[in-house]
Amino acid sequence: MSLQPESEQRVTPLELLFDLVFAFGFTQVTALIFYDPSWSGVGKGLLTITALWWAWSSYSWLTSTVDTNSGPVSAAMLAAMGGMFVAALAVPGIFGHQGGTFGISFFIVNFMFVALFALTSRNETELFAAILRIAPVVLTAATLIAVAGFVHGMLRTTLWLLALVVGLFGPLLRGMSGWRLQPAHFIERHGLIVIIAIGESLIAIGIGARHTELSAGVIFAAVLGLVVVISFWLAYFDFFPQRARQMLADRSGEQRTALARDVFTYFHLPMVAGIILFAFAMRATLVHVGSDLDTVRAFGLTCGPSLYLFAFIGIRFRVSRSFGRGRFLAAIVLAALLPVARVVPGLAAVSLVAFVFVVLHAYELIWWHDARAAVRASGATLESRTETDS
Repeated sequence: MSLQPESEQRVTPLELLFDLVFAFGFTQVTALIFYDPSWSGVGKGLLTITALWWAWSSYSWLTSTVDTNSGPVSAAMLAAMGGMFVAALAVPGIFGHQGGTFGISFFIVNFMFVALFALTSRNETELFAAILRIAPVVLTAATLIAVAGFVHGMLRTTLWLLALVVGLFGPLLRGMSGWRLQPAHFIERHGLIVIIAIGESLIAIGIGARHTELSAGVIFAAVLGLVVVISFWLAYFDFFPQRARQMLADRSGEQRTALARDVFTYFHLPMVAGIILFAFAMRATLVHVGSDLDTVRAFGLTCGPSLYLFAFIGIRFRVSRSFGRGRFLAAIVLAALLPVARVVPGLAAVSLVAFVFVVLHAYELIWWHDARAAVRASGATLESRTETDS
């Protein structure tokens, strides 16, 4: 087993296969909220997506460091994939009779992460020390989720919350010395998981349309949902990967890894959660496009996209200590649409959300045209230089 070579590597087919298991997990979370459209269901869904993200992001750090083309690494990744698939299968009953199944499988996935990272980095003193610092945090949090699967009531919820706080934020207390990553690979990997989450929105729209008559209203609502999905894609891929690569390339050592942790591990979580909330809401809305939405469905439809945009605002503040204008205002407007979405038909509510995004992107494409072109040009120059150096 070995670490990645120094030159930048592309995401491997094994990593793509690994991510497809999480795509299935996202679908399971959408279904979990859909069949329990209450605040409790939303809470359970958000806890679950946070746990899935924690596991996925751990492996994104691993595969940006470890050579996944190595036979032993590939075998270990496939074993971890099996554990994650079983955990995803248990998601619908995660806070019921399948809690133990999810907890044990989830512990295995995290144990494999720690063991594989430790074995491959044992000859790299600083990296091995970083893994040893993080191992107690990861395994303690995973153990809490495993135990939570065998208890009930508030104790289960408390253990889950404690586990996620420890697992996600415990590393903040351990520092970033010794960690490493390949910027291009790391950014590409996160872009692919965002695409997978966006794809879940399309699947949810399709499932929602399949369970009702394909009337003109349903078709129009589905197309408007597609407009929002395209907006998710445009907001992320129009220039963010190029800008992110530039930011990571301009930094090194702990500054680089700390920025990568904050921008990708932490701020990408609300992005994915916002997309999943919107997917749930669209699936529910298409079944009754002519009816008013209840509060929970209206929340997913308006506040899911708002959460998605607020993630970008958080990234901007982390980097430049400013909030910007366009996305900040759009996120606030989307959240403010919640009471409106509760008293108008579902089709009208989707129309309002799509309209906000159309206005936002019109503003960005016109007002920030030159700045975006400059970022793309600098990104192309950086990529060319990296390829030459390698």
